[in-house]
Amino acid sequence: MTIDPATPVVVGVGQVTNRPHTEGEGSLADRPEPLGLMLDAVHAAVEDCDGASPGGKAPAGRSLLARAGSLRVANPLSWHYVDPGALLAEELGIEPKQTLVTTTGGNNPQSLVNATALAIGRGELDVAVIAGADCHYTQAAARRHPDRPLLPWTVQPGDTEPPTLFGSDRRGTTRSEEERGLDLPIHVFPLFENALRAESGRTLAEHLIHIGALWSRFSEVAADNPHAWIRESMTADELITVTEANRMIAYPYTKLMTANLQVDQGAAAILCTAAAAEAAGIPRDRWVFPLTGADAEDHWFLSHRADFHSSPAIRLAASSALALADTSVDEVAHLDLYSCFPSAVEIAATELGVTDHDSRRPLTVTGGLTFAGGPGNNYGTHALAAMVGTLREAPGTLGLATGLGWYVSKHSIGIYGTDPPVARSHDDDGLPDGTVVETAAGFAWADPQAAVGSLPQCSPDADAKGEVTVETYSVSFGRDGSPERAVVACRTPEGRRAWAKVTEPDHLAVLVTEEGCGRLATLRPDGRVDLR
Repeated sequence: MTIDPATPVVVGVGQVTNRPHTEGEGSLADRPEPLGLMLDAVHAAVEDCDGASPGGKAPAGRSLLARAGSLRVANPLSWHYVDPGALLAEELGIEPKQTLVTTTGGNNPQSLVNATALAIGRGELDVAVIAGADCHYTQAAARRHPDRPLLPWTVQPGDTEPPTLFGSDRRGTTRSEEERGLDLPIHVFPLFENALRAESGRTLAEHLIHIGALWSRFSEVAADNPHAWIRESMTADELITVTEANRMIAYPYTKLMTANLQVDQGAAAILCTAAAAEAAGIPRDRWVFPLTGADAEDHWFLSHRADFHSSPAIRLAASSALALADTSVDEVAHLDLYSCFPSAVEIAATELGVTDHDSRRPLTVTGGLTFAGGPGNNYGTHALAAMVGTLREAPGTLGLATGLGWYVSKHSIGIYGTDPPVARSHDDDGLPDGTVVETAAGFAWADPQAAVGSLPQCSPDADAKGEVTVETYSVSFGRDGSPERAVVACRTPEGRRAWAKVTEPDHLAVLVTEEGCGRLATLRPDGRVDLR
């Protein structure tokens, strides 16, 4: 079939995993910094364009790289560069017209693909490179080392011109939420998990087994992923059992059910027009097309969410992307659901209408952020690279990837295939009311934010006191294995949301041994809550 020359296509992907040294091998100071891993990942993507083995000449990929008009970087969290794209361009020996860096958020790599595909389809870009890397493993190892070695990582001058900023840099929580203890993902995501358990009707023990089995299936995928940080298939019992090496972090999450940030990993992708791919001589069996995408945000602050077991933004963004692709989730063969914690996967699976325990269609192509690795903002680029490889091995099939930022707040969806998109009208696709659609050379993107914003939300009550009902909660544990504190979401008799805290050992013990959701309580003026 004839392809529009401006059609956006992914032609090269690369991943790098820099594992820990064996004892006596090298020093921490010799390990690559994030910039070095980005450079290696881009070189791997260049070679992948030709299907070349590592170290190959890859003339097609190199010719495309030389034409890159934009170098787009997922902002590293383990080291601050003013303009990482400029440093990377210098190392690569290219002169892109634009360098861009994302804000914080696991949604950004997929959202960046959506924006890049539109820019390519509109003729604003011919070739673009997306890259990212983080080295939290090396950074943490240096802090723990008795000699505290200095890492000689690149520092740009203070007067370096900043790049274009991509994405929302809005705070993830309100100050009042942070004051109650909602300051880190590990203190927030258990709110969703405990709400999901209560909504499902499972007991505490039954739900632990449920999420242990879910994460076990993710570990099985990672065991077959050569780029995964942890390549060990684990049983549900191994994942949920508390041991010295797998301590309880925040109920019900043990260490092995949390995102693994302490990795040294990088990934990159090269996107271009079909005409550029053809001119460079990229073999057609390397081409994977972004078909459709969508981006949306849930009611931003936790205090305003209608509940903690759903995500209207995921539901409406996914249904929009699927409608634009003229397909259904049942026809999508490969999925990668953002997996910082089990609750993120459970919510996304429910909103997509897929089961979270179907072994025939895993919910990840990488193994997820616990096992494959959670390199800061850049997991989504690894998911893209793995999805491209999966689709090349199964031509004619479809893949869907999700990205998630902050606290089930920012969402991005992408649908991919090896067959080019078919240009069509999107006037009567049954999209949510008010959905904005943009199309460019066959790629279509949806913004259903108007529909999400019109849905009911909760009203907070910062001055609430007296009788309340526990809605959900998050219990954090100390290194000694004991629960230290809890953040509790409460509903007042009027249905408004209040935040409370628990520090009394007896009440903490109740929340990790009995169902706390739905329990009556008394909220004191000082913000503490007494369970009944």
